[in-house]
Amino acid sequence: MSLLRNVATVGGATLASRILGFVRDLLLAAAVGTGPVADAFAVAFRLPNLFRRLFAEGAFNSAFVPLFGRALEEEGEKGARQFAGEIASALLFCLLAVSALAQIFMPFVVWALAPGFSDSPEKFDLTVLMARIAFPYLIFMSLLAFVGGILNTYQRFAAAALAPVMLNVVMTIVLGGVLFLDVQDTLTLGVILTMGVTLGGIVQLSVVVIDLRRLGFSIPVFRPKYTKSAKRLLALGIPGVIAGGVTQINVAVGTIIASFQDGANAMLYYADRLYQLPLGVIGIAIGVVLLPSLTRQLRSGQVDQYQRSLNNALEFSLVLTLPSAVALAMVPNEIISVLFERGAFGEKAVIGTAAALAAFAFGLPAFVLNKVFSPGYFAREDTKTPMVFAVVGMVVNVALSLAFFPFLGHVGIALATTIAGWVNTGLLVFVLWRRGHFSPDLRLLRKCGLILLASLLMGGVVEVASLPLSPYLTDAWLIMRIAALGALVLLGMVSFAVFVQVTGGSDLKGHLRALKTRNTVPPAEGDT
Repeated sequence: MSLLRNVATVGGATLASRILGFVRDLLLAAAVGTGPVADAFAVAFRLPNLFRRLFAEGAFNSAFVPLFGRALEEEGEKGARQFAGEIASALLFCLLAVSALAQIFMPFVVWALAPGFSDSPEKFDLTVLMARIAFPYLIFMSLLAFVGGILNTYQRFAAAALAPVMLNVVMTIVLGGVLFLDVQDTLTLGVILTMGVTLGGIVQLSVVVIDLRRLGFSIPVFRPKYTKSAKRLLALGIPGVIAGGVTQINVAVGTIIASFQDGANAMLYYADRLYQLPLGVIGIAIGVVLLPSLTRQLRSGQVDQYQRSLNNALEFSLVLTLPSAVALAMVPNEIISVLFERGAFGEKAVIGTAAALAAFAFGLPAFVLNKVFSPGYFAREDTKTPMVFAVVGMVVNVALSLAFFPFLGHVGIALATTIAGWVNTGLLVFVLWRRGHFSPDLRLLRKCGLILLASLLMGGVVEVASLPLSPYLTDAWLIMRIAALGALVLLGMVSFAVFVQVTGGSDLKGHLRALKTRNTVPPAEGDT
């Protein structure tokens, strides 16, 4: 199956998840707004998510997928099962140990992540309780990443991509019940929300386990041992904790600083959820598909195929990312207002969240390109180089967050995260190019410039069109506001498609044809 088709599969499933996620966040905003429960939930939910993305999706996948692929190629399925069983036992043992320690020391963990909450004992205690209930989500999501890595190696991407949909289904049902029953008690509301998160984790894990059984791949059960396989995974995984999770580390730093401003964490959470839509649909989808593809091509000596995969992934990601970034930066107030302004989410929350969204938008291409170029290192079992670059990005993020926060508040945190993202991605691209592992030609560079031009032209169209639509975006009935926003989005998509096709920035017709083929990578210009 082609790289583009695999990305479309993962991206389509992720899009469905994010759409349901918006429904979830609409209900969450209506139920808790940006008050103390919202702040507590943002920190409590972010805690297991932070560990999940650092240890499971980031470090674990970047190390496990290449090693599992090697075991499958060199030792066959029997060796791959042996490897998977050894890693599964060690992973589960570590997860249980980390979870037990987290439950015991949760007050200290919350204080470290949100020290500003200590000024409000009720908020702090609520956050500790909610974090304890939600933390087991880490176990289920880490096991999901493990099973998903096996499925992805076998070119089965749908189940792992669809699994997050189930969390949003569960949380939508929970929040719908909260609003229907008009739950007002702070403690009860917090407990219900975080119990929904843990239940959602169980349902998600079930989805990939069922698909693994359909594949016919059984994982043997062993006693936890520090085997050669575990040593190698650990050696690759420790640098990957930083390299694969740099964005999440930066978010954690922002959470700590934002805890000193009331409502800041909630506003950053809602803004983060919006820019995570294109990041998840494009960046994460490409990263998930690209790593096993590059690993397989390097193992078989297909260097030209490797270069084509990387170049086409870059072009495809920019086609979808740059217009999204421009749109989010041009009309953030209109987007936030239509999606969230109701119930406990008032005008002040709209203005603050929109400002953060605009700052995040400028970093969206960097975050996506990070997902494109990191597999170029991971496929060679090099997690140390991205780790160094991630440390540089973290230092930049912390320094700028501290410098900007006194003047710009939570918007300064978002801006610092954006700048740090560009620093990290710039280093990834430069060193990959210097090593000869990334060779963009003049055609690709020209296309990148034309894609940017088409995106800016689209931004101008959207800005002009938003003026006559302004009354329908802000003061009309909800259905009219949604329709007006939908029209604005559709206009932006159509205008970008026209501009990028006319300028030659990308051959959208060719990409659509590639979705119907079974080539390893989409055809580039001049290929037959």
